Amino acid sequence: MSKPKPTDLPDDLLRFIQVSPTPFHAVAEAIARLEAAGYQRLDEAAHWNVAPGAKVYVVRADSSIAAFRRGSLPPSEGGFRLVGAHTDSPNLRLKPRSAYTRAGVRQLGVEIYGGVLLHTWLDRDLSLAGRVLTRGADGGIVSHLFDAKRALLRVPSLAIHLNREVNTAGLKLNAQDHMAPLFALESEGPFELVDFLVDELRASGVRVAAEDVLGHDVSLHDAVPPTRSGLHREFLHAPRLDNLASCHAALTALLTAPDDGAATVGAVLFDHEEVGSRSAQGAGGTLLKDCLARLALPGGATHGDELQRAISRSWLISADMAHALHPNFMDRHEPRHQPMLGGGPVLKTNANQSYATDGAGQALFAGLCRAAGVEMQDFVTRTDLPCGGTIGPISAASLGLRTVDVGGPMLSMHSIREMCAARDVESMISVLSHFYSQSV
Repeated sequence: MSKPKPTDLPDDLLRFIQVSPTPFHAVAEAIARLEAAGYQRLDEAAHWNVAPGAKVYVVRADSSIAAFRRGSLPPSEGGFRLVGAHTDSPNLRLKPRSAYTRAGVRQLGVEIYGGVLLHTWLDRDLSLAGRVLTRGADGGIVSHLFDAKRALLRVPSLAIHLNREVNTAGLKLNAQDHMAPLFALESEGPFELVDFLVDELRASGVRVAAEDVLGHDVSLHDAVPPTRSGLHREFLHAPRLDNLASCHAALTALLTAPDDGAATVGAVLFDHEEVGSRSAQGAGGTLLKDCLARLALPGGATHGDELQRAISRSWLISADMAHALHPNFMDRHEPRHQPMLGGGPVLKTNANQSYATDGAGQALFAGLCRAAGVEMQDFVTRTDLPCGGTIGPISAASLGLRTVDVGGPMLSMHSIREMCAARDVESMISVLSHFYSQSV
């Protein structure tokens, strides 16, 4: 895969999102891009001995990935320069026993994953994607990805004639009762989810029998492709901008990082940020710490203070999308911290440590923006509103790693379809590229 030109970066982001309807697909696309650039996969169960200049990556649970280019100096001397992001986005996910019939239609029971803006999922063309776990020929378990890539489902809204006050009193949705999508007419015959999954796998060339299916992780997603809008095509409309835009920026910057740098550079893309990061593959797990320890300890040794020395010389940029000023709801923003679409990367600060930024992080990121010739913006939530969180404070606390929280400005966060400005895609990648290429 050729490296996208700067003017192609917004369209490349849309392509990245289109082929990444789930965290499993996002990791698969990251693997394809990394391997095209010469990165080699490491097995967590194997011994590691990563030489200077080596390009490697490791995958955990199919939905988190960490990629590194080993520096010319040992990490204890050159340190790490890391960008962290997350592969998951708020959505609807199928329950294990999801299929049922009501009012003459087949429906699928869903769980709400993360802080979904529920009303945006109504009256949309929805599809299904995820992974299916099957019994392999040797008795082991094999993971297969699938994406139906067509409209299959819909969550219909209630007609205004049956809810006359909806436009004045507001829409109130019960996640259990009102969000189950319609899938088929009962009169069309019986339906079993496992048969649908087998058919989808067979359509992609994977022949399995229904009795071989042992498990699945299936999500709903917007079937409408990402697009651009605006008089000059300056806006991007896509699902999962939060936070695939940051994943794309981290990967793109890493793949253009110089091969001869002294520091070890890396991108770490975690799953489960939207639900608190408390999992083996989340930022609250051991993935990053395990990788840094094995890279820092020479020859895979298990003793010494090399990791602590390396961390003392290191930085993590926690990249997660930021709230742009909404022109129709300006009162919901802090009056003197109002980042705008197209205005450049956003430094995110919170005194109560929902973000990990401090004065040193501010100085680091401001210097990187200046070096890249990019304007920096600031975000602080209103003092009378709660602040969202990121992987930044979690990683900083677990590793003692200097961390700064940043993000690209966007609107409609946690909607099924979000919005950002094309120029901010390029600006963030430029700043992260300088982070990887300069001593800090």
